[in-house]
Amino acid sequence: MKLISAFLLFIFLGTANAQSFPSRPIRLFTGYPPGGSADFLSRVMADELSKELGVAVVVENKPGAGGNIAAELVSKAPADGYTLLNATDKAINIALYKNPGYSDKDFDGVIRVARGPTVIVVHPSSPFKSLKDVVDYAKANPGKLFNASAGFGSAPHLASVLFESVAGVQFTSVQFKGGGPATQSLIAGDTQINFATPPTVMGFVRGGRVRALAVSQPKPSPAVPGVPGAEEAGLPGYNYTFSFGLYVPKGTPREAIRTLHAAGLKGLSKPEVREKIAVQGMDAAPSASPEQFNAEVAAEAPMWTKLVRDSGAKVE
Repeated sequence: MKLISAFLLFIFLGTANAQSFPSRPIRLFTGYPPGGSADFLSRVMADELSKELGVAVVVENKPGAGGNIAAELVSKAPADGYTLLNATDKAINIALYKNPGYSDKDFDGVIRVARGPTVIVVHPSSPFKSLKDVVDYAKANPGKLFNASAGFGSAPHLASVLFESVAGVQFTSVQFKGGGPATQSLIAGDTQINFATPPTVMGFVRGGRVRALAVSQPKPSPAVPGVPGAEEAGLPGYNYTFSFGLYVPKGTPREAIRTLHAAGLKGLSKPEVREKIAVQGMDAAPSASPEQFNAEVAAEAPMWTKLVRDSGAKVE
């Protein structure tokens, strides 16, 4: 009888604990510094999750190694739902780095947050008025255009790698710890071209501090008004978009994942939140379920692996 009572008490406590999630603050890690799309989306999601869940959600920036420092930290955190990662597709860094410190089996997806193209910008004093101008100069002067990159494996890095492949040109890429520092180098005149996520540069575009040549997809993006698509700007066949999503350590209870997903979905369905993301040049793209998000990530992994392999990029 005592054994049965103890068992029932265990079941009751387990159910109570599951129902009480979350009962304390949640940490949301991003692998990039303030000023870029990862930080912007992390703070939007932290705010919405906090509203829906009734606990503080604290963003922690852990920049470095193309986002690997944050990803490895989260992969080794307790699988209890209280540690989140906002990141791009992890297949990119797994293909790019010899030892990223984690594998794709170390995470469970919660929800995709947003998708968008990168924006290709130059200094306003630059002679380049279109992508065709950039391509013509780069072909005549291999390696003489310095590209400010947000770090190996970042969306801007892969956007520039694909650009080089499609256009048949070669940049000299300077790797920074994030999109913010990379764009600042362009504004300072230390570099000549910058592939950037929209939140990083749209304020500078509107303020006239950089000139946007195109978005990294064939047609213009409604989320990036006034900027032509790559086809119109002189590089047909060029198409690159990125996305961010929330992940938890593998083994996190399904109920905690579903609770986080439901809160994220509710936040991303609000018109004011979707507009906030659109103003930054991206589209809210919430997955219908954690299972759908995981299936999408698995389906897209071969494409990212091929892009990295074809680029020839490797980081020891």
